[in-house]
Amino acid sequence: MRILIVKTSSLGDLFHALPAVHLLKAAMDAEIDWVVNTQYVGLAECFSDVRKVIPFPRQGLISNLGAFRAELRKETYDLVVDLQGLLKSALICRMAKRAKRAEILGPSFQREGARFFYSAVVGKKNKQRHAVEENLDVLRFLGKPDFPVEFPIRFPDVDFQCLEKKPVVVFAPCSRHAAKNWPWKRFVELGEHLDCQVILVGAPTDVETCEKIENHLPEGACTNLCGKTSLLELGGVLQRADLVVTVDSGPMHMASAAGTPCLAIFGPTDPTRVGPFGDQHRVVRVSGVRTYSKQDLDSIRMVKAIDVIQTAKGMLNDETVGL
Repeated sequence: MRILIVKTSSLGDLFHALPAVHLLKAAMDAEIDWVVNTQYVGLAECFSDVRKVIPFPRQGLISNLGAFRAELRKETYDLVVDLQGLLKSALICRMAKRAKRAEILGPSFQREGARFFYSAVVGKKNKQRHAVEENLDVLRFLGKPDFPVEFPIRFPDVDFQCLEKKPVVVFAPCSRHAAKNWPWKRFVELGEHLDCQVILVGAPTDVETCEKIENHLPEGACTNLCGKTSLLELGGVLQRADLVVTVDSGPMHMASAAGTPCLAIFGPTDPTRVGPFGDQHRVVRVSGVRTYSKQDLDSIRMVKAIDVIQTAKGMLNDETVGL
């Protein structure tokens, strides 16, 4: 059986879809092809269950639409699953070459009228659960087991110098949204209280923040890789760490999928829906805030350094999280 998955972005959403894709492959003895935005092709090629990655040319779509459609129609699919839930992704599903009576299944969180292009929507909308659970609706709809949850991914190994007998703790201090970012001085305070090797990671746009953290930590205590790794190399660094301390960001989802314990610092976004998935992770978030807004700049600043320090020390001293 051949199944086409349409999940083009974003970084975190790709990882949220992985367990459902893995279980579809196993339960239906299927070959999996995946449509993903061009920028994430290399990442999707690290998904061990995926046979073929089909790039979606989000930039320059008009000039590349013919070639993209031709690529979609090279194979005949027995099932097409849209895990994006947008009009764009539903139209991609329609473009694919399908076997006679092959269904197009859409997610409960579909919008923009995408449902009109599906054979069926696989579940009832329920935003009071993790995004991983939402994607598993497709297994339940098909009457297939939706456990155990696994993230079948292996990043390339990355070499970096490790201090002898020191745990490696990665700091991922930045996201794309200011409301998700914990003050950089508190990452400095955290680094000063942990007996570890700190590795700083982030995108090129995060260099200034990471340099501030590096410059305020004791000499030799920190290796700054911010802006110096590709996406796959970043995955290799996160995969090798003993602990990742992170805000709600792409590196958080990558580390969680790689099986590395995460200590996630949350502000206005909801960790119940988009936090690191699994019992080995911990989330620190202020209590007593009645309502959260994605534009709220204050809630994450209310997270105290001492709470993160104590949680990190507890995780590093717990053999169940990797040491």
